Amino acid sequence: MICIRRARPDDAAAIGAVHVATWRSTYAGMLPDSYLTGLSTLRHAAGYEQAIIERHNSHAVFVAVASGPEAPPDGQGQEGSGVVVGFVSGGRARRFGLAQAEVETLYLLDDYRDRGTGRRLMRAMAAHLAAVGCRSAMLWVLRDNPSRWFYQHLGGRPAAREVIRFAGQEMEQLAFVWDPIDSLLAATAPAKDH
Repeated sequence: MICIRRARPDDAAAIGAVHVATWRSTYAGMLPDSYLTGLSTLRHAAGYEQAIIERHNSHAVFVAVASGPEAPPDGQGQEGSGVVVGFVSGGRARRFGLAQAEVETLYLLDDYRDRGTGRRLMRAMAAHLAAVGCRSAMLWVLRDNPSRWFYQHLGGRPAAREVIRFAGQEMEQLAFVWDPIDSLLAATAPAKDH
């Protein structure tokens, strides 16, 4: 079973590990190998732990936790608690102009993609952002990220592009916007049984 819940400070190490694993998988061939091998699970975990505790600017982190037969065979979760296999983070927009809220990260381990877990994480974040009064949401994704189709499938409207310097090279990123945020809530609604 995979459940979505609000992250707790003791999830930070697992979130950091998911972050590093997904970057190494997704960005292999796009970012320099030296950058990817140098990613620090501990550094990312510390940043996520701080974000989970502080909740600055209506920031929230939600995790996807797999337990039972859905859990990875080498899972390191606490007995009976499950294993973090993905997460989403976001809050009020860090920059003004495109939307009131921003989904900052959405990462899932490879074995948990294409199973509806990403949609459920996006729904949890959209519901949180709407609850704190945000009427629109956006996110940035690298143009060459193969997962950008997912945001288009959820109705994200391409709204901006910019070139950034990252890991010693120039890369293009795209902004997807959901305005109103209700369009993201509708796109991520659970399927109705017929």
